[in-house]
Amino acid sequence: MDGVTTDKPQAVQVDKTEHGITTITINRFHRRNAVDGPTAKELTAAFLAFEADPTQKVCVFHGANGTFCAGFDLHEVAKYHGAESSSSAADYKGPIIDANHRVQGRNIGPIGPSRMQILKPVICAVAGHAVAGGLELSLLGDMRVAEEDAVFGVFCRRFGVPLIDGGTVRLQAIVGLGRALDMILTGRPVSAQEALQMGLANRVVPRGQSLQEATKIAEQLLAFPQGCMNVDRANCYYAAYNATSFEDGLRNEFDEGVGVITTESVRGAARFAAGAGRHGSF
Repeated sequence: MDGVTTDKPQAVQVDKTEHGITTITINRFHRRNAVDGPTAKELTAAFLAFEADPTQKVCVFHGANGTFCAGFDLHEVAKYHGAESSSSAADYKGPIIDANHRVQGRNIGPIGPSRMQILKPVICAVAGHAVAGGLELSLLGDMRVAEEDAVFGVFCRRFGVPLIDGGTVRLQAIVGLGRALDMILTGRPVSAQEALQMGLANRVVPRGQSLQEATKIAEQLLAFPQGCMNVDRANCYYAAYNATSFEDGLRNEFDEGVGVITTESVRGAARFAAGAGRHGSF
């Protein structure tokens, strides 16, 4: 991909193109891209920077070295457990989960940006494993492009680690309560093809091609009027998570949607009248 790579620590890499695609990459090969405390902070900062940059329109999120993310780095939790029972516990600076981590709006979660509803489209490219907290991170995306040998799952079930980064909230909204409970209760691996069938994956591609396909989708989204697309996107999320009733969802859809009719819709109708987009052409 053509672009200018920003200077970022190795664990999280950010690439921006002049056309408006930001690529955020987790790169912790020695931990299968599992996220520790510092990486969580870097991921959160990367997504906040993407949101704040008006030149960047779509984000592609993936993991380097053939793995999306193996979840929260349990090596860090294990180190804290050892320190907790020793005289050095007070000096340990690892990821301790306590009352300070309670949800307060969009504050940072244990695995980073998990409490954010990202304000612009995110396409996740999933290679290898997206499990435990890695599954939760993949749910940040509006779409997931999975490689044919990708695996999703609540693998933390085996170790008594709960989903506290949005998994019980987002997963059921995406795949339905029954399928979500199947994954959450059993912790079983879910293949790319099954993920496609249940709606967890939106595309399945050959091994090594998820990033390319996700970027292709991002480029397609760049071609559309951005205000209208983002209003429709936000209204979907409002209906899924915030609407108090069917009527409330409809009211929000109308109130937010009418704002773009006098701008982008009028211009779009003029282009259609001039012959653009006939017969469903994009």
